[in-house]
Amino acid sequence: MKISGEFNVDLNPIEAYAEGENGISLNRMSIDKTFHGELDATSKGEMLSARTPVKGSAGYVAIEQVSGALSGKKGSFVLQHFGTMDKGKDRLILEVIPDSGTDELKGLSGKMAIIIEEGKHFYEFEYQFSS
Repeated sequence: MKISGEFNVDLNPIEAYAEGENGISLNRMSIDKTFHGELDATSKGEMLSARTPVKGSAGYVAIEQVSGALSGKKGSFVLQHFGTMDKGKDRLILEVIPDSGTDELKGLSGKMAIIIEEGKHFYEFEYQFSS
């Protein structure tokens, strides 16, 4: 299955444990999202990021738990993020953590793409259920 829709995201700084050195900025943020469409859900998570002194070069990892309904099936699942930017060229991987699906979402696997256009956030979610 492949679905798409819009989502709202709110990121807020959290006190970080580690501090960057030599021009590297380390940050920690909370993630709160509301997904609309076939994924009718909310999520909460945390992000760790590092920004280098080179413009457009950075990286982040995040974990977020998504709770709600996916194509009418209720439950929750966890998404893991891995993103890098190399002088503005980005690479982003979001995958469902294996065996993180609950209730009617047990057996869920998949990957999500995030698209940002004119300040709005959109998702494309390709998923399946194991038999």
